[in-house]
Amino acid sequence: MTIQFHTSPYPAETTIWPVLKGQPLPDVAAPAQADFKADLAETCLLYGPDGRKHLLLGLGEKPGQQDLLKAFRKAFYTYKAKLNSQVSLSLSGFDATQAEAIMLGIYGGGYNLKLYQTTQPETALFYTDTGVLHLQHTESEQFTLQQATLQARIIWDAQRDMLDLMNAPSNYKTPQTLADWAVASGRQHDYGVTILDHDELARQGYNALLSVGQGSENPPLLIICDYNPADRTGPTVGLVGKGVTFDTGGVSIKPSANMHLMKSDMGGAAAVLGTVEVAARLKLPLRVVGIVPATENVVDGMATKPGDVITSYLGKTIEIIDTDAEGRVILADGLGHMVRHIQPDVMIDLATLTGNVIAALGYQAGGLFTANDDLAAQLLAAGTQTGERLWQLPLWDAYKDDITSDVADVKNYSGKPINGAIAAAKFLEAFTDNHPAWAHLDIAGMAFADTEFGQQKNATAFGIRLLIDYLKLVGAREI
Repeated sequence: MTIQFHTSPYPAETTIWPVLKGQPLPDVAAPAQADFKADLAETCLLYGPDGRKHLLLGLGEKPGQQDLLKAFRKAFYTYKAKLNSQVSLSLSGFDATQAEAIMLGIYGGGYNLKLYQTTQPETALFYTDTGVLHLQHTESEQFTLQQATLQARIIWDAQRDMLDLMNAPSNYKTPQTLADWAVASGRQHDYGVTILDHDELARQGYNALLSVGQGSENPPLLIICDYNPADRTGPTVGLVGKGVTFDTGGVSIKPSANMHLMKSDMGGAAAVLGTVEVAARLKLPLRVVGIVPATENVVDGMATKPGDVITSYLGKTIEIIDTDAEGRVILADGLGHMVRHIQPDVMIDLATLTGNVIAALGYQAGGLFTANDDLAAQLLAAGTQTGERLWQLPLWDAYKDDITSDVADVKNYSGKPINGAIAAAKFLEAFTDNHPAWAHLDIAGMAFADTEFGQQKNATAFGIRLLIDYLKLVGAREI
């Protein structure tokens, strides 16, 4: 699909008509006047006397970025087989962020979840090389719209790759798969990538990461991506993402009913890898370092056992109470590398960490934990702007008892059926070296969700848009 820009209406074979609730319908929609209410994501396909198609798309009353993205994605996904190769859409009146969200929805409508089916569906004409999207606008809007569509394409390229990685089963996705993607991306988009393999991890003492991966024949890795532009003016932002490519729970094994979804337990890694690539392609004026501790958490005779005590990269000892609380254990070494070697101005970790955060917030927001009010405000604002919402939960020292161990510096699980997301955040805090601008994002309820792409939960690439919006905000600041 290519894009052409027009300052006057283009008579394509198919025209999309976005309609706000209460707004008059276009003349071609007269037959639908009585039935079409323009509710969010409501659609109505009409045929003109000349055979051209007109798709009415309701936007509701006051759609946000995520509303626009989802409405357009669902409409284009649902009707893609009926779209002609030439599609016309007016984006006049939409600002840059709205146009970007709309374009992300249009790109997303062509996503194919059927990654491993032997019989692939025929690609809709509009999403082939012959497809053309004709965007209408005023002359004064053209530059802004061109920039918005370019940025949407860059973000979508990263999102699509992360969707494919997250949706891939574990026999097609190992820690090495994530490393290979990072290396290829770094070469293509000119940022540094370093991979610490098993032997190097052992030599340097990344024992927390090694302990989680020691039950797997696929060795753990530490992936370090470093986008550091020569002309940077902004701060250094460190991102750490949980990269468990499959999680059985280890010896503390999970119930079987939903274990197949644990191929998604690298949602934090996906957000970090995608964000570094987008930052590099957008040439943001700040340094962004992404660290992904990548491993499988499976069971064999070598697997870590409940009650074991391990020594992390920073030297703190960890009593393993529950081997299914493995994400925080590998993040301990990821954070440790960040504070020891990078020393960023801001440090943010992301992880599909706890079911408890879903119990608290459902599937509408990720959990935000930080003691830095400015950082909290910036991340909450980015979440509100993009629709990738966050909600702040407490990080009080009153919760420290949940990670107090009798035999080690900390334990990885409280054993209580309450405040599990907070206890996990307190555990991670112990490995930040008291960093003054650290935030933890628990995205367990947001990285995998029900979508139009499939019948069971699948990947969302949550976090990339949120982090890019945040980086653009702080990237304008002097160090």
